[in-house]
Formats: sequence, C-alpha cells, structure tokens
Amino acid sequence: MKILTDDHVHAALRYPEFIDALQEGFAGDFTMPPRQVMLLDPESGGHEAFAMLPSWNDEVIALKAFTYFPDNKPPYRSLYSKILVFDRAHGEPLALVDGSSVTYWRTAGVSALASRYLSRPESSSMLLLGTGNLAPYLIRAHASVRTLKTVKVWGRDAAKARALVGRMAGELPGIRFEVAEDLEAACGESDIVVAATGSPEILIRGAWLRPGTHCDFLGNHHATKRECDTEAVTRSRVYVDTRANCFREAGEILVPIEEGVFAKEQVVGELAELCRGSVPGRTSAEEITLFKSVGCALGDLCGALATWRAAIENGGAF
Repeated sequence: MKILTDDHVHAALRYPEFIDALQEGFAGDFTMPPRQVMLLDPESGGHEAFAMLPSWNDEVIALKAFTYFPDNKPPYRSLYSKILVFDRAHGEPLALVDGSSVTYWRTAGVSALASRYLSRPESSSMLLLGTGNLAPYLIRAHASVRTLKTVKVWGRDAAKARALVGRMAGELPGIRFEVAEDLEAACGESDIVVAATGSPEILIRGAWLRPGTHCDFLGNHHATKRECDTEAVTRSRVYVDTRANCFREAGEILVPIEEGVFAKEQVVGELAELCRGSVPGRTSAEEITLFKSVGCALGDLCGALATWRAAIENGGAF
C-alpha cells in the first residue's frame, strides 16, 4: 500500500485535466452512501467532529475520514483528513492519500465542473467571496473552464483579499484581479459569483444578481445557515452536488423550504445528472443558475485515484 502525501497530490493533479476526470467519474456508475458527520460530544455543546465519506465504482473503493477540532492551536491543525483506497475487484488496500489537499482540488474542481454546464460559455468575469486556502484553487479551476478576464475578490479581512489578488495576479497575468470593496456592485458586475466563506450570515442578496449570472455556494454546511438569501434561490434554476447531502446540510436550500417558498422538487438536478445529460443545464442566456455544494465522496475518490495512478506511473516518485 502506498502512502501518498500532499506533495504527491499536488504533483499529480492539474486543471482542467482533473475536471475532466471528475466529469467522467460523475457520468459513470458509482455508489455513494450519504456521508456521516458525528459530533464527538454534542451534550457539551462542543463542535469537535468526526466524519466518514464512502464511495466506490468499478475500479476502487474509497473512504475519506476527517476530524474537525475548530479550537485547535498550533502546532495542531483544525482539520485532519485521510483517504483510504481499496481495489474494487479483491478489496486489497492500494493507498492512503492525504485528504486535505485532495479536498481543495476536488471542491474547486466540482465548482468549475458545475460552471461548465451552468454558466454562460462567454462568461468572462468572476466574483470570489473568500480568501482562505481554497480560494487559489477556485480561481485556477474556473479560469481553466471559462476565459476569465476579470476576477474580483472579496473578504472580511481586506489585507487577505489584497494578498490573494497580488499572488494570483502574478500567477495568472492574463486576468485582471481586483479587490471588491462594494459587494453589491461587484455582484451585479460579475458573470459568475462563487462564495466559499463559511459565513454564518447572508452575504449575497438575490436582488443583486443580474440576468444570466451563475452563482455557486459552497462555504456553508449547516442546515440553518446560508451564504445567500431566499430571493437568490427563488430567482434561480437550482442544482446541487448531491440531493442526499444537501437536503440534510444546506441551509441555502433548507431555509427557503422551511419558509414554504421553495420545494425539494424544484431542484432541477444534481451533478451526476448534469454529467450524464439526464437533466438540462443552462437553457437560456438570461436565466440565473445556482449550484449548491456541501462536498461529496465521489470527488475524493476521483482525486485519490488520480494521485494513485500517477504514483504507479512514476514508480512512486514524481
């Protein structure tokens, strides 16, 4: 069994090739039970958690496990994650892969994969809310599927937003990067709006979205919290990464349902259905599309499998 670190993951994965691999994975045959997220001491009100995300296809079985300890201080991280990969034919363990790095790659990759189907092909401007570790991956992934000319970055910490803009401007000189100071104005000027903040408060208002916008919300994993208001949902054609997980965890969807202004049946489809062509993606230049993602195991499987394949091809070294 190979032990594959974050260095192996970063050496193996590239956009848009990994987005192509995700598209192939979601279009194929797979099994993905709902993920299990368990609070370790719910009676005390603590937020420490352990989670398991299983999935399998004709080639491999994958299980991502992670711990979340939000109050950890250095030298400890708040999140640790590993992905176990087994051969599907015989159950033989193949690899233990760093899960944190795969999560960055697959979360951004899924976001950009959805954009392939839901944003206008001529989309050239993106607004990104969030300046954390995931942000550079989101920019790279979206820039690999749409010819972006402008990317605006908004963050609660303006210094972090400026630092991200400077870093990405050096990496992708063909794109104009700006710090977004007026969120409403930036939203109204952008073809694609991506929120990855984990904010407990609403950041994007539906009234700000212009016709033809594609918006993507992936920072919130709580049933009672959300990054956008109800109007953003009711104005949009809504898609999800998976119904099973989103109908348990995505406040963006669940709050409007609780309010009685939206129904589960109004979700047009999930990512696998888009990739298989069993549901339509964008149907007009004027409609607003919304994709909600809370993360799913198949993306982890695709990332770990691609890393393992690269390790085999390279004899374990890169």
